[in-house]
Amino acid sequence: MSALSTRLLRATHRKWPFLPITTNYRRYSVDQSKGKPVRIGCASGFWGDTPTAAPQLIHNGNLDFLMFDYLSEITMSLLTAARAKKPELGFAPDFVLYAIGPYLNDIKRKGIRVLSNAGGINPEGCAEALRQAASKAGVDLKVAVVTGDDLMPVKKQLIAAGMPDMKSGLPLPKTVHSMNAYLGAGPIAKALDGGADIVVTGRCADSSLALAPLMHSFGWQSNDYDRLASGSLAGHLIECGAQATGGVYTDWEAVPDWHNIGFPIAEVAGNGDFMITKPPNTGGIVNQMTVAEQMLYEIGDPRAYILPDVACDFTGVQLEETNCGVVVRGAKGRKPTDSYKVSATYLDGYKATAVSCIGGPRSRDKGRKTAEAIVQRCRNIFKMLKLPDFTRVHIQILGAEDTYGPHASTGEGPREGVIWISVHHEQKKAVELFAREIAAAGTGMAPGLTNIVGGRPRASPLLRLHSFLIPKDQCKVSIHADGKEEIYSETADTVPASTYDFPDQPVSEVSDLIKGSKCYRLESLALTRSGDKADSCNIGVIARHPSLYPYLKEALTSEAVAEYFRHVFPDDVNPVDCVKRYEVDGICGLNFVLEQSLGGGGVASLRSDPQGKAYGQMLLDFVIKDMPDICSVKH
Repeated sequence: MSALSTRLLRATHRKWPFLPITTNYRRYSVDQSKGKPVRIGCASGFWGDTPTAAPQLIHNGNLDFLMFDYLSEITMSLLTAARAKKPELGFAPDFVLYAIGPYLNDIKRKGIRVLSNAGGINPEGCAEALRQAASKAGVDLKVAVVTGDDLMPVKKQLIAAGMPDMKSGLPLPKTVHSMNAYLGAGPIAKALDGGADIVVTGRCADSSLALAPLMHSFGWQSNDYDRLASGSLAGHLIECGAQATGGVYTDWEAVPDWHNIGFPIAEVAGNGDFMITKPPNTGGIVNQMTVAEQMLYEIGDPRAYILPDVACDFTGVQLEETNCGVVVRGAKGRKPTDSYKVSATYLDGYKATAVSCIGGPRSRDKGRKTAEAIVQRCRNIFKMLKLPDFTRVHIQILGAEDTYGPHASTGEGPREGVIWISVHHEQKKAVELFAREIAAAGTGMAPGLTNIVGGRPRASPLLRLHSFLIPKDQCKVSIHADGKEEIYSETADTVPASTYDFPDQPVSEVSDLIKGSKCYRLESLALTRSGDKADSCNIGVIARHPSLYPYLKEALTSEAVAEYFRHVFPDDVNPVDCVKRYEVDGICGLNFVLEQSLGGGGVASLRSDPQGKAYGQMLLDFVIKDMPDICSVKH
């Protein structure tokens, strides 16, 4: 262990003295019985991630494969709109221009093979741009393309078929804007088998970009379920880039050099065991907790994390710190389902968000009164023009802890804040009227309004998510390389998707706990991380020490968490019915899924936190009572 890592560990020990200090980590040695381990780096967790990650991994990562993850549901809609204006668009241009284009010679020289879903809804266009860049650079690269995820060509048939949403059961709307199936690793591995240096895809499961090179390298078959689950977990851990290496880590103050944070590398053995590490001489940190936080990020039931190639069980995963990184083992796999998940977006009116700064005493009250007056003035105008009312309005004063609901600090509030007004209306004209009324508040309402951030807001389409299942044999998946097309057919033995609709996990009995008179905020006992899936948010909670895990299981019931977050759910639902809890004993963790908690989620939400990124941080203030002195708890 480096001197820096030791100092960081001792600093953590000072903050939480009940944690043991361990600096005598064993050296990790992978199982090489099935050949040399494979090293996969991830240089992008989303469209817009830093372009500094690619050269870091290419030059210092000692990689076999390099993956770039770009896509989300909203990204697909944006790319669909871009291609509607210009047929040659529809892919992530950053991938070609900044991420990989300048390093094509280095990639070829080092023998690194690249995989990316940067193709969006135009993977052939992305591949052609890559070929032109390679030609200009004088590099001979074989670029393969995987297609078949874009279902817009059969939109009419699918609308006629109804294709019910997985949650609501409602039929597919006629205003569908984009529609893409999450393909698996199989066709990507097939493209690598054919000698591709770079494989470009449209929508696929993010983790497939890491699983595919492992299937290719080790010859894993479609029924090697445990290995496929382990490879999928490796992909899941690195697919969000620096989130596995200290990014968005609960103990953020212990993470050095964010400006040079290292991006993750998964070093995978033929038996499926792997290690998460990062390039030398980079910032960030890789430890048991950074990996555990990321493992629970944006998953639902950890007993059945369903991917196109395998259904994963992560409940028994074990993490072990070494002097090189964190070793991960214990993922279990089951047969994949007979369906692909499809994410469709559809138009549901228009939205605009106005953001304005305000200063001076009682800024919270001034800001709220100003926002309410702006909305009321718009409603008066709507009546004169015979326009319907807003579909939804969301008013929030940033700085006044509005997101905390009943847990917000009391008192007069801050002396400066930010007014957040977001509106939704079925007609664009009404949203444009709202945008014009913002500036008038600067002379006719509260004192202390300083500026409108970004100027008057613009009306933008409000896109909602509609997710459904489609039989795999209804998707025509193809591999394109060297001017030839090869049809890909799934050969895996599958089961119906309903196979993994497990009943709620029973709550384990907690007994013989030592009690006391101490109260602790959750932050003293655990780490958290939260993220979104459509209109649901998950919150992963990991005990700081195994001895604290029983106390978390006893105190953090689904009912307690539902009550704590009662203010984020719609008024017409019972929060207890919307919260599910899962125990992940292998990492002493709990995973909570809060359904209908994001105000529609993504672009459909009017909130300042439409993806629930701060929910885990908010839970850190949850108070656990009747505990002994944690310094005296036996380890």
